[in-house]
Amino acid sequence: MKRIAFYIFPLLGMLALVSCEKDETRAVLSENPAGPAITSPSSGTVKVLTNADSANSITFSWTAADFGFPAGINYLLQMDKAGNNFSDPIILAATTATSASVNIYDLDNKMLASGYPEDVEAQVEIRVRAIIYGINSSTFTDTVYSSPITMKITPYLIIVNYPKLWVPGSYCGWDHSAADFLYSVKSDNKYQGYIWFPDENTEFKLTKVAGWEPDNTIGDPDASGTSGTLQIGNWGGNNIKVSGGPGYFKINADLNEAKYSWMKTDWGVIGSATADGWNSDQNMTYDVANKVWTVTLDLVQGEIKFRANDSWDLNYGDDGADGKLDPGGANIAIPAAGNYTITLDLSQAIYKYKIKKN
Repeated sequence: MKRIAFYIFPLLGMLALVSCEKDETRAVLSENPAGPAITSPSSGTVKVLTNADSANSITFSWTAADFGFPAGINYLLQMDKAGNNFSDPIILAATTATSASVNIYDLDNKMLASGYPEDVEAQVEIRVRAIIYGINSSTFTDTVYSSPITMKITPYLIIVNYPKLWVPGSYCGWDHSAADFLYSVKSDNKYQGYIWFPDENTEFKLTKVAGWEPDNTIGDPDASGTSGTLQIGNWGGNNIKVSGGPGYFKINADLNEAKYSWMKTDWGVIGSATADGWNSDQNMTYDVANKVWTVTLDLVQGEIKFRANDSWDLNYGDDGADGKLDPGGANIAIPAAGNYTITLDLSQAIYKYKIKKN
């Protein structure tokens, strides 16, 4: 027993010594850790995003955060609207490095998904959040932030190749390269589009390709050209005929039911923000060259919608407040009184609008 005790005491002493050495080298978290600092791009940078530039990236760089010891740090690159205090930030990147390359297509997609309207300059703030995981302390901070930089970024509309039908006709010299389109936004074989016909009477056909092929040509089986029924294939039968021009016509073609319809439309703005409230429309004027409807008028704080032919049968609002129109959608807010120019664009697959204070 004496011999056993002789060996145990030196062992306890060695353990105590090792314990002391560990205490001496233990990492100590700083009471005032230094946050990262963004070094590139510089504050105030202006960037217009474009589809042609979509494969490129914007590189953000920053200095390392300092927590008082060589910690494993995770960085989040955040962006939010200027003045929003990062209450609802977009995460642009997550990394352990001190730089991140943000793809322009991804940045654009995230901005659009967060409600930033395309082709409108957005004033944003960008910061870096530095985090150490696994530290539980009421005394020390395990998260620090850089000072934000400001940027002005203009997102662009991502072009989606929706299914479409060409509409060659007398209005464009039967030239496919000059023809307008009908689109199937839901890819359900139901097509719709708006086209300006400059003549009193217009004839056209529909084609599935940019040329004349018997199986891909669609028309009217009836010689009148006004039956509302589609002939799909065999050169499409007869031309579809439209009367009542010149004017802006809404055309629908349902290939599932082999049916078509058209109606002439004149557009206006109505709402509590307009001079006559919800009682009557403020008429818009069609710009043939730019394929948009416009009106300049005085508005008060309130709401507006777009509608055709002074009727609620066909009207558009904006459910997402994203600059894109929805059939029968929510009222569009006008935040302050002033003189405005309003633009309505129904020429593409996704209908959109702009409201600019003059």
